[in-house]
Amino acid sequence: MTEEAPPAALPRWALGAAAVGWVSGMVCGGVLLGLWVVATGQDSAALGSLGVAQVGFWVGLLGAVVVTSRRGGTGSVVRDFGLRFRPVDLPLGVGVGVATQLLVVPLIYFPFRSVIDRSDLERPARELADRAHGPGFLVFALVIAVGAPVVEELFYRGLLLRSLQRYLADGPAVVISGLVFAASHFELLQLPALALVGVFLAVLVVRTGRLGPAIWCHIAFNTVTVVALALER
Repeated sequence: MTEEAPPAALPRWALGAAAVGWVSGMVCGGVLLGLWVVATGQDSAALGSLGVAQVGFWVGLLGAVVVTSRRGGTGSVVRDFGLRFRPVDLPLGVGVGVATQLLVVPLIYFPFRSVIDRSDLERPARELADRAHGPGFLVFALVIAVGAPVVEELFYRGLLLRSLQRYLADGPAVVISGLVFAASHFELLQLPALALVGVFLAVLVVRTGRLGPAIWCHIAFNTVTVVALALER
């Protein structure tokens, strides 16, 4: 695999921008959720309500990416965060994503197979999928399999990882970004698997200097879950 020169280092305040963006996303998501519930009378746990909250969260994450690029970078998200793709990225990313989901994750939990099974790990996604019917499931699938990978890679492997690299060597930056990615999902049972996935994604970015392989890997990883849920319906 040919390495690609990474984009220029982000400004030192970029790490603070990432923190502010994450907190802003949480606040924005909460505010939009509250307004949605008041306006529609819908339960806060309903799929539509959760979707609105997710959009608010993504606004904070993407806002931090855009602001950092415009005020501390070149003004191009593509150049500043390595949002580039090469033909090799598709097979590389999909291969790593599928292998991680079907082989690596089960190995992580194999020692605990007597108390944790696959259904336990898929429960959060399954609970969301159960609320989606007809076109709603298609929207759910697109959000999980496409929307989340693109937004999260731009933030966690674009802004956060590159910001950490301003202060740390690649190894610690990769591990910390993976742990933050996992913790941000607020799923204790899935934390080890998500942390490892986050590390794999970060390694792909560090090794290639671009987000393309990580985005495809993330899409493949999430798509395996979506397909499994669809087959159960």
